[in-house]
Amino acid sequence: MTAVLERDAQTRGEERRAIGVASGAHALHDGYTDLIYVMLPIWQAEFGLSYAAIGLLRGVFAGTMAGFQIPAGLLSERLGAPLVLAAGTALAGLGYCLAPFVGSYPALIAILLIAGLGASTQHPLASALVARAFAGPRSLSALGTYNFAGDVGKMALPAAASLLVVMMPWRPSLAILGALGLVAALAILALTPRYAPESAAPAEKKTDIASGQPTGGFPVLLSIGMVDSATRMGFLTFLPFLLTAKGASLPTIGLALTLVFVGGAAGKLVCAWIGARIGVVATVWVTEGFTALGILALLPLPLEFSLVLLPWIGVALNGTSSVLYGSVPLMVAPEKRTRAFSVFYTGTIGSGAIAPILYGLIGDALSVPAALVVVAALVLATLPLVLMIRRQVAAA
Repeated sequence: MTAVLERDAQTRGEERRAIGVASGAHALHDGYTDLIYVMLPIWQAEFGLSYAAIGLLRGVFAGTMAGFQIPAGLLSERLGAPLVLAAGTALAGLGYCLAPFVGSYPALIAILLIAGLGASTQHPLASALVARAFAGPRSLSALGTYNFAGDVGKMALPAAASLLVVMMPWRPSLAILGALGLVAALAILALTPRYAPESAAPAEKKTDIASGQPTGGFPVLLSIGMVDSATRMGFLTFLPFLLTAKGASLPTIGLALTLVFVGGAAGKLVCAWIGARIGVVATVWVTEGFTALGILALLPLPLEFSLVLLPWIGVALNGTSSVLYGSVPLMVAPEKRTRAFSVFYTGTIGSGAIAPILYGLIGDALSVPAALVVVAALVLATLPLVLMIRRQVAAA
């Protein structure tokens, strides 16, 4: 009896450390990713950039982060997730620590490449860590907590950057925020639980882990995630410029992004609650439909009313992603979780990296409002896709 209690206590301790490390890493890395949006107007003014060049900045970071997630997952199988996740966090912080040395557009791209390379480790390794620590249905709620932590970072670091650049130049501001990554790397290395690799379960054919149905739902789920990510990144890239045209100052833009991310954080929790009651398909239809309508409604509104609408757009904009990420463990075998998350995040972040560049070309050729109309139209493409996996999702 004593041995059982000790094992239970050890398991609970490992669960707390796993969710703490994963959530902390998610908050920091997502904060690093989204503080770029605050910096875009500053970089445009300083380096005289076109909208396509601005989209390339966001695309470089996101593309590097997406492209190295599968290698990061494979490397963790050889070196262990704690070491790879800690090294990636340190590298992401180092990229921003080099901001004081930036004097040109190519140098700016270089530091974003370094930061993006380090950021590639977080999503696949931290997600798999949570799914490993929390068995069965508990992993869904734990992954919801992990996803919520990412939105906390999206609120905190852009807000901190907005305040810092008011008090000092942007280069030392980014260096200060980059130092957080070096400190966090040490904590990750010390606190991450060490798990033995999971062995593959014998099976005569590939099946859905939850329902026993033949696999096929994961590629469709990935496609939905890619469209959803492209929509989200396109909107966030052009939101600062839309607000600037409405007369917003830099602190107001920082506030606006914070409002979107506050709504997004709430959306992760609200949509999980809604999805449990009306189902994934209905939830995606509601959130994506509201996202499209919200973006279109934002275009003619004055600045004050736009700020009121932004948190609600954030709820719908990020709510879908929480439902999609939480469905990944249900569609793959346990021993394939890390690779499945690597593939899923590679696809979704990769599409988010390409989208700002394409939308930037539209913005240069037509206008920012025209690019946002295209963004609103694209989000509706997820609606027919989600109908293709309703049976697998319902069974899971």
